[in-house]
Amino acid sequence: MKFIIAIIKPFKLDEVREALGGIGVAGMTVSEVKGFGRQKGQTEIYRGAEYSTNMLPKVKLEIAASDDIAAQVVETIQQTASTDAIGDGKIFVLDLASATRIRTGESGDTAL
Repeated sequence: MKFIIAIIKPFKLDEVREALGGIGVAGMTVSEVKGFGRQKGQTEIYRGAEYSTNMLPKVKLEIAASDDIAAQVVETIQQTASTDAIGDGKIFVLDLASATRIRTGESGDTAL
């Protein structure tokens, strides 16, 4: 099993969620987060005054996936969340040692 963490632009969430549902992803956890990468934030103009923001709003997706579809999940997120602009985000893939469904006690892939 793999644990996939994706940091994407907030306006791409619905599109990514629908695309993942289309390939069989049954669930995910979504959090609103703030952060920055290489661009170190951005400069914006608000009411005629220029100011700098160093933390940008992002959405963090956390998905537990079986090894069978993990690569497809990563590819789907990458293609769907891309705007070809700086700050599109990142995808991290970690090995997931175990998963247990609390209600039934199922573990492994069946818990997903």
